[in-house]
Amino acid sequence: MLEILTGLALASAAGLNAYIPMLGIGLLSRFTDIVQLPDGWLWLENWWSLGIVAALLLVEVLVDKFPALDSVNDVIQTVVRPASGGIVFAAGSASQTVAVADPESFVASAHFWPFVLGIVIALVPHVLKAAARPVINFVTAGAGAAVMSTLEDIGAVVLTLLAVIVPVLAVVFLALVLVLLVRRLRRGLAVRRAKRAASATA
Repeated sequence: MLEILTGLALASAAGLNAYIPMLGIGLLSRFTDIVQLPDGWLWLENWWSLGIVAALLLVEVLVDKFPALDSVNDVIQTVVRPASGGIVFAAGSASQTVAVADPESFVASAHFWPFVLGIVIALVPHVLKAAARPVINFVTAGAGAAVMSTLEDIGAVVLTLLAVIVPVLAVVFLALVLVLLVRRLRRGLAVRRAKRAASATA
């Protein structure tokens, strides 16, 4: 049960930032005993994998801080974040993926479904994030992009750490993050409607 909660929290973190949970569990698996990846996902702790993910994370962190670029990035990440969510859910929930390198065997096996579930889970925070960002940029004249991106990155880091240390607390934190994203989106939409109504009557 705890492994499922771990996978849930990791996939949700991937919905906020695709690379933080991948890098997190890769580093924790390589340098600590906290995470022990299944054989099929050991490539996550490979030096090449860690280096590539770290470089992609750096690009994501920088690009996501600028208005307009963040929305373009969200479109691109519509594929990347769910895929990352599937990977970290399957790896974090300790599903023994026997043939990740063999797509036909992977899809035909029961181990394919944790991957699919992780994709679906990651889509929820990703969609909320992608929908909220243009609204926030409009309301704050772009000033909110860096603030929101930083908060999302911090949220992904905290979710990743809690997922492997205290999974139950990670789920509580996840619920809080989702509530805040929804509230921010609703507030931004209300402000945008008010601004448009004011400009229409001016």
